[in-house]
Amino acid sequence: MKLPLCLLISFAWLLSQTSHAQQAVSLNPSINQHIFSYKEIYLFEDKTGKLGIEGVSSKSVSESFTSSKTFVPKATHRQSTYWYRINLDNGVENNSAFLLEFYDQTIDNIHLYEPTESGKYNLYDFGAKLNFERRELHHKNFTFNINRNLKGTHTYYIAIKTEQPAAVMIVLKKIDWFIQYGLKEYMLLGLLYGMIVVFCLYNLVMFFAVKQKQYLYYVVYNLSIGLYEVSSNGTGFQYLWPSYPEWNEIAYGVALYMAVSFSMLFTREFLHLKQKRPLIDKLIIYYLILRTIFFFCCLFINNHLFVYKFIEIIPVSLALLAGIYVYRKGYYPARFFVAGYSFILLGIVIRIIKVLNVGKMPFGPINFYSLSFCLIMEMLFVTFAIGDNIRLLKKKKEKAQRRIIKELESKQELKDKLNKELEQIVARRTKEVLEKSEIIEAQNQELLQQAEEIQQMNKLLSVDNTKLKKDITEVTEARVMSKMMSYEEFIKIYPDNETCFKFLSDLKLQHGFNCKRCKNTTFYQGHQSYSKRCTACDYEESVINGTIFQNSRIPLNKAFYMVYIIYVTKGKISSYKLAEILGIRQATCWSNLNKVRGLMTERKQEFKNAGQDGWSKLVLN
Repeated sequence: MKLPLCLLISFAWLLSQTSHAQQAVSLNPSINQHIFSYKEIYLFEDKTGKLGIEGVSSKSVSESFTSSKTFVPKATHRQSTYWYRINLDNGVENNSAFLLEFYDQTIDNIHLYEPTESGKYNLYDFGAKLNFERRELHHKNFTFNINRNLKGTHTYYIAIKTEQPAAVMIVLKKIDWFIQYGLKEYMLLGLLYGMIVVFCLYNLVMFFAVKQKQYLYYVVYNLSIGLYEVSSNGTGFQYLWPSYPEWNEIAYGVALYMAVSFSMLFTREFLHLKQKRPLIDKLIIYYLILRTIFFFCCLFINNHLFVYKFIEIIPVSLALLAGIYVYRKGYYPARFFVAGYSFILLGIVIRIIKVLNVGKMPFGPINFYSLSFCLIMEMLFVTFAIGDNIRLLKKKKEKAQRRIIKELESKQELKDKLNKELEQIVARRTKEVLEKSEIIEAQNQELLQQAEEIQQMNKLLSVDNTKLKKDITEVTEARVMSKMMSYEEFIKIYPDNETCFKFLSDLKLQHGFNCKRCKNTTFYQGHQSYSKRCTACDYEESVINGTIFQNSRIPLNKAFYMVYIIYVTKGKISSYKLAEILGIRQATCWSNLNKVRGLMTERKQEFKNAGQDGWSKLVLN
């Protein structure tokens, strides 16, 4: 009874050990490809990063290898070196060629250790940090040709160290299948890039046609998506920058920043968020500022920060939210915009699920290229939105044109009506003007006749006025000579120096000209007013020279009145009264009063029978 029980326990132990042992993958010619997963690939994380193949293949470390808990194992810690172990069974009857393909093109360093028949290992290096030309096969993915002459079951070790998290998907493929699959894949990628170029050209044409900057933003966005695609799937490193692995490390981050930035700028302009939803517009601006700061930190401080691509779900959510809001407000082109950005959000969610290993998501081309497919769908739907927007603009333009045409027709009718009324008014006014012009012409003739009569009357009046003025002057002068006048009346006769000069000149001419220098009796007009220049010696005599006013500093018309009033009052007026009348200093009046009194005393006999001309004779020395 005990023996069967012991046998049963031993069998169960052997069965459990067999179930936990690593499974070898056979190089089966009938199978085109096989993905290493779960118990087919064992892994060990070397946190020190110092172990070599000897240490890893030792028994002590070999027991630390564990089977992959996920379908595709991950390398997440950049300080660690991840070791992967696979077993390949190459049967004697197998003559087909196989290779190993690594699907993640972002892995920095891959060290593959191939066993030899002697029990040692050959080292092969490849990865994103090496120039593309060092690859054995010029393919966007990393590949390793399996030595088909090495028969039996052998263990291969793969050491991976990378700066950013990587999906270590290792696929065993027949070479002929690898070629067929590669040709189809490159053809589909070419179709993808061609569609991106077509979308770029379409929106570029829209920009030149409509002259709205939102289409230029979308062109740059499409180009950025194209750059992101070629940098993330390895074709950029293969064809565009094969000798620049440093740029290849950050190209996807730069492209993603440009795509997000210009996508948000396009969203603001296309949905008119500044007018329709200012709050979301401000949120987008703030996000762009923060995203730009984060981009420069990634670029100049730590390139490893580029791996946090999940933050791009924020702008996509903002754009989707803005599109839904604007669509509900009646902006119908936004419905295609919402559909397009829904695809982007779906692609990002699928990518996050793949990174976080949530659920058992099966592997396949649709899964692997889900984000690229969603981006193409987004471009397609946004192109529909742009076309719908153009159609809406065209409809609004046609409506505006019809309204303008209708207004122009209405204005033309009004213009014709006004012109007709104006013609009638002009005709009526012209008739009235002609009638009135005839009346005015007749009146002008009468006025001309009256003007001639008035002109004759003016001539007669002018003669009478001249005679009247002469009589008034004679009367006034006679009054001056015969009776004392007030200063106000006197100043009307001699208002300024010019009238005084004329009086003196006329007075002196009564006695003739006699040059004081050469006694010549002929003269001509001098340079000063009423002065006389001798024709013989050119001596010029001023009008006040030889008069009582010579060297006088008071105004001439006041000096005239002073002589006049002293003569009329026979020198009995006081200097105080003179100062009060003339408004000059009493001392000046006193000096001139004594001077005139002296002359009157000296020439008493001469003035006895002078009569009304007496004061004028007193003027001359």
